[in-house]
Amino acid sequence: MASEQATELRARTDEELEGELEEAHQALFNLRFQAATRQLANVAQVRNARRRIARIKTLLNERSILAAADADNDEA
Repeated sequence: MASEQATELRARTDEELEGELEEAHQALFNLRFQAATRQLANVAQVRNARRRIARIKTLLNERSILAAADADNDEA
């Protein structure tokens, strides 16, 4: 079963996902910095940020594979 977050991400375009990926990387950087300086109260946020990045990368990879498969089918 897909999570609400994954369902929300699937509704976005590739450009929106790439922007979201950049924001998630920036958020992860900030969380790591806060953790290193002992300012982060909830360290689970780092894990959640890493998972969000993984979800976005997975969706982008799925779409690129499907696009390549569609291109191969069009040629045949």
